[in-house]
Amino acid sequence: MIPKTFKEVIDLGDGRTISLETGKLAKQAHGSVELRMGNAVMLCTVVSSHTPTTMDFFPLTLDYREKFAAAGRYPGGFFKREARPSTEEILVMRLVDRVLRPLFPSDYKFETQVMIQLMSHDEEVMPDALAGLAASAAIQLSDIPFETPISEARVARINGEFVINPSRSQLAEADIDMIVGASADSVMMVEGEMIECSEEEMAEAIKFAHESIKIQIDAQIRLAEAFGKKEPREYETSKDDESIREKVREAAYQKIYDTAKDAKAKHDRSAAFSEIKEEVKALFSEEELEENGAMISRYYKETQKAAIRDLTLKEGVRLDGRKTNEIRPIWSEVAYLPSTHGSALFTRGETQALATVTLGTSREANQVDLPTYQGEETFYLHYNFPPFSTGEAYPLRGTSRREIGHGNLAQRALKNMIPSENPYTVRIVSEVLESNGSSSMATVCAGTMALMDAGVQIKKPVSGIAMGLISQGEDFAVLSDILGDEDALGDMDFKVTGTRDGITACQMDIKVKGLSYEILVKALKQAREGRLHILDKIEETISQPNTGVKAHAPKIITRTIPGEFIGALIGPGGKVIQELQKTTGTEIVINEVDEQGVVEILGTNQEGIDKVLAKIDSLLFKPEKGSVYEVKVIKVLDFGAVVEYVDAPGNEVLLHISELAWDRTDNVTDVVNIGDVIDVKYFGVDPKTRKEKVSRKALLDKPEGYQARPPRDNNDRNDRGRDNRGSRDNRSRDNRGSRDNNRND
Repeated sequence: MIPKTFKEVIDLGDGRTISLETGKLAKQAHGSVELRMGNAVMLCTVVSSHTPTTMDFFPLTLDYREKFAAAGRYPGGFFKREARPSTEEILVMRLVDRVLRPLFPSDYKFETQVMIQLMSHDEEVMPDALAGLAASAAIQLSDIPFETPISEARVARINGEFVINPSRSQLAEADIDMIVGASADSVMMVEGEMIECSEEEMAEAIKFAHESIKIQIDAQIRLAEAFGKKEPREYETSKDDESIREKVREAAYQKIYDTAKDAKAKHDRSAAFSEIKEEVKALFSEEELEENGAMISRYYKETQKAAIRDLTLKEGVRLDGRKTNEIRPIWSEVAYLPSTHGSALFTRGETQALATVTLGTSREANQVDLPTYQGEETFYLHYNFPPFSTGEAYPLRGTSRREIGHGNLAQRALKNMIPSENPYTVRIVSEVLESNGSSSMATVCAGTMALMDAGVQIKKPVSGIAMGLISQGEDFAVLSDILGDEDALGDMDFKVTGTRDGITACQMDIKVKGLSYEILVKALKQAREGRLHILDKIEETISQPNTGVKAHAPKIITRTIPGEFIGALIGPGGKVIQELQKTTGTEIVINEVDEQGVVEILGTNQEGIDKVLAKIDSLLFKPEKGSVYEVKVIKVLDFGAVVEYVDAPGNEVLLHISELAWDRTDNVTDVVNIGDVIDVKYFGVDPKTRKEKVSRKALLDKPEGYQARPPRDNNDRNDRGRDNRGSRDNRSRDNRGSRDNNRND
């Protein structure tokens, strides 16, 4: 018997709908929902343990997977089973996690898993924009404590109009592409890329997405009420003791305030704060520490946060002594690494990134093989964040989700500045060598300079800055170029990248409810001032791309040839192209596009590249009827000379002996010899012989009184033979006649 189901439909206002249904699938999960849009089907489940963990953080696992069967495809490679999540799946996990995590109670320490699976794919539906809606809807159907429903929506601007959750084909025409996460009354997360949009345009896009999100939240509430909204489960909360809180605050607040005001360096400041904490702990007995140690540490952290925030709000002074809109000191260098194709070192305060650029052919493109998308990236960026960058030592367990997320943000910041005619595949690698906030933005700055150092003709340089916010009631302070500590204690982490003419990418996480759009626009405008200041510093180091690639870097030339010549260039079993690569020291890649062959020639030696181009020219060479060409004699035969076009080596034609000169030529070598370079005129294909005909004599003056003679060929010899036989026959008849007459006489 099919169980009773509950369903809500969200109308997007343009004929498309999103449906949320529960009651049929995964009923043993604490909450489950099936989301459908077109032919796309997504299942989201949530389960939370009833036994608390001993961890001092909330153990939330957010997992998003796209099943290959959803698109009727097999996983690539030999292992025919979905395994580790792809980069793109991890990016979706981060998008959803960043909105959900802050809404669970801060003292909720129960293992919780949110699992989202794409079970059916629709080419016109992009599932990443739906994952947040599915996750929140599933939580609303459970008894897991959660502050308020949320949703996420993609907003794109296409031909000046905002569109919610566009298709991939529509996105190709968009100049704004953002995913916004929000509750009914507050925007909580923004991430996206733009083609140099203004701050006001970005704020309008966020507002537009938020209105759609409110409709999606209403549908979740209706679904939960129809299903039977459960009361949040009871759990053991962290105990509080106001007397201990006050004791900690009284002992630590002013000391923390004064230490923060001293503007110490990062490690000195950390050491000073640790000393104050030890002094606070010394006020309690061993028994009190054993019983309430976690509570005392929590109250100290609470006091530290309050003191530092008050310092900034009251005096406009930050942890390192800067004003709220002041940028840390910047220095940078390019061509720092001699053997790379391009490199740059960017340092801002205690944050440092070293970026390298490597240039390659389309063969080095990053292949994307997902159930929902197959393609390649000819520009990509990898970000590495080693433990030593923060003075720590911990196990290395592969690329972290944070590294993938920060690298993606920097890649999106720069990619629209790579011109479409750029022939190279470009890979940037950013090594974070020091970190005290904004390492992803340092990556953008170092990446811009490394591209220009490599000779990549980017449209405009890009810089990035991380903004923060401290607010209390009506008072607030927007902080430019935040430190790592300010990120932790602030109400907003807002990363913005752009050129002098507009924003190219952003990533925003807001921790305070009800952030007004006025504050948001102020933060964006203050970020612009910081971006322009950083751009000035970048351009002091390198103002424009180098005119060419470095001597040791490969040069790339692209040629397009008709499709029928691809096989000739490759040769049987690849013999021709392999020999050509070996003799010229180049790398040759051929891609077939629209029945044309796109040939990429990569090499450091221009002479080798020129030889490949000459080979291509020879393959494509087609002489024009009536034109004159320079040829070289490469072989002598009894009946003519084989000549090769000088401008198209390998293209040969027979120059018949009769076309050497106006006078009869008995021997070819009387006129030309091997190695001679002469001019000939091309007459096209002879309709009688069906062979190409060229002539030397056609370019010579005809002798006065010249009379054409029979051609000296096999037919000529046969004719002369027949004439000789006829003469002999006549003479024989005459002789017989004379003998007969004599006998008669």
